[in-house]
Amino acid sequence: MASTSTHAAPAAAKEKLTPVKTLEDHEDFIQSMAYFPDGKRIISGSDDKTARQWDMQAGKEIKKERDVCQWEVRAVAVSRNGRWVVIAGGNDDHTELKACEIETGIMKTFRGHSQEIKCIDISPDSTLLASGSRDETVRIWSLVTGKLIAGPFEGVGFMGAIRFSQDSKKLAVSSEVGNGLDVWDVQTQKSDVMFQGKGTMTPAVTQVPLFWTNRETILTAFNFTDHGPITIYEFDASTLKTVGTSFEGHTDIINSIALSFDGALLASSSRDNTIKLWDFESRHLLASFHVLNAKIIIFSPLDSRQLAYTTATYKDDNKIYICNTPADILARTTLPKVRLLTFTNLRCNNLLQKTSATLQDLLEVCVTSICTFMLIGMHHPSLTQPVVLPPCTVIE
Repeated sequence: MASTSTHAAPAAAKEKLTPVKTLEDHEDFIQSMAYFPDGKRIISGSDDKTARQWDMQAGKEIKKERDVCQWEVRAVAVSRNGRWVVIAGGNDDHTELKACEIETGIMKTFRGHSQEIKCIDISPDSTLLASGSRDETVRIWSLVTGKLIAGPFEGVGFMGAIRFSQDSKKLAVSSEVGNGLDVWDVQTQKSDVMFQGKGTMTPAVTQVPLFWTNRETILTAFNFTDHGPITIYEFDASTLKTVGTSFEGHTDIINSIALSFDGALLASSSRDNTIKLWDFESRHLLASFHVLNAKIIIFSPLDSRQLAYTTATYKDDNKIYICNTPADILARTTLPKVRLLTFTNLRCNNLLQKTSATLQDLLEVCVTSICTFMLIGMHHPSLTQPVVLPPCTVIE
């Protein structure tokens, strides 16, 4: 079922990944981090029971925004419209899941899981929250009402990562050891397809993120063998069969992956002490950097010109490192076969929710803030339906 490379990739560029900023204040392992949509802030969650926000220009914590939690923070997320910040965590006997509406400061608490929450995701339309727990269930909540609207779903065992599809209608779930995948229909609350690999339990939990690509496939590291998830695969979302060439090059378990917002650049971190950058379309390895104990990696929104990463060195390095993505690497990426049109206005998202909105309306109104309108395959099925706008680079 797994694909293998059929041609040799060009040699990866040997460049130094030098941090331009280091964010430090956490007192224990950093378990999760996420950029705000404008790229000006990062939120991070740690085993020190805090979620902290960081000013990217100043390179310092915004201390008034610090959230002190009852239990270890395992996951953080920010909605694409910038309205919600979600924090999740807990331990074997307790659970914590809460969402803060940024503008009003109103906090919502979601109760239902019986053990710590390991992963969360906010739907691209910023209305739904999905949570995956050590209680082996996934639940979907309304961010507006705070009520459970779907689930609990069971399937792949302990949850490692979850991700809504770009239309918010499907939810992909992976196991924490990287040997199971499941795709759920949010409306019917039924599993469309599930795949359990033959790989056995890995030496430790990895919780590799998964992504829906611009062509509605699923991207993640997967464990097909007894060696753990050391290779990244692209899966057909309807069959969970692998498609295309896999991303091969790591020699030890992959800790994290990140896909740039335009879908052109893939980053991966591994226990082999490297961070690798790949061209998504060609599968070519563009660069490999030696980074000791590289753990979480994320790209900045809009242009993916920054790469943030953490390391895991047993409590003596609880920092976030901010690096500039090498310009020559960005220049060598192949743009996905997706046309991106730019519209700008703070009212753009609201306008797009109106079924009567026309292309002329969008061109006239969207003139002051960045949105991205994606036309898959050079055409969009309808301009009269609500459209989800991911915060991507503006490219024509």
